[in-house]
Amino acid sequence: MSEIKEKVKEKYGKVALLQESCCMPGECGCGTPSEAAQIIGYNPKELASVPQESILGAGCGAPINFAELIEGETVVDLGSGAGIDVFMSANKVGSKGRVIGIDMTDEMLKKAKKNAGKYGYSNVEFRKGDIEKDIPVDSGSVDLVISNCVINLTNSKEDSFRQVHRILRRGGRMVISDLVTDRAVEAGSVDAEKWCSCIDGALTKENYLRSIKQAGFADVQVLQERTYLKGSQVDGRKITSVVIKAVRSLE
Repeated sequence: MSEIKEKVKEKYGKVALLQESCCMPGECGCGTPSEAAQIIGYNPKELASVPQESILGAGCGAPINFAELIEGETVVDLGSGAGIDVFMSANKVGSKGRVIGIDMTDEMLKKAKKNAGKYGYSNVEFRKGDIEKDIPVDSGSVDLVISNCVINLTNSKEDSFRQVHRILRRGGRMVISDLVTDRAVEAGSVDAEKWCSCIDGALTKENYLRSIKQAGFADVQVLQERTYLKGSQVDGRKITSVVIKAVRSLE
């Protein structure tokens, strides 16, 4: 599993430098990053409102569409990449709000910080962190956690969700886009390249939702579900893109 984590870092370093995407639908294999982002659900007007260098065309959905952000909120984006969702969130929460992007890839962090400085985003910050071990954010300090096709890449989804639960305030929410499958990869058959491409790391929907609930979340809802690779399967497995919302209870 340590080999897989290093492979993920390597691949996403290339995404930052070369704009080679790991996670995106098969029909997004051509066109500009902005066009690819629109195919997976991003609003063209919102894409135009953020630094174009932050749009990599990566991901498997647009959780920002379901986040219902409020001015003044504190937001954390897991696997923030070059900053697309951080900057979109920053535009919504305003100067009284705060958005923190978390990524474990040095190249992505460098690109995101450059974008923030170049375009004068004073309400954003980017930090390096391993989201399944220790998200570098104070416990109980966040209103919303978002993520786009990143939890999938971790070795332990439940550990990642426990970290999300820890940093959320009571009543805080998580809205994430990710991939699930109708059949998990067989033990001993994991391929590092397919893991990085968000395939071999995918859980079944039932197990994915179970890992969220076991991490302590309540009111777990699937807000959107659609076929990821239209008309095809990967190693006989159907891959589906989902947007999921969960809440940290008030208790």
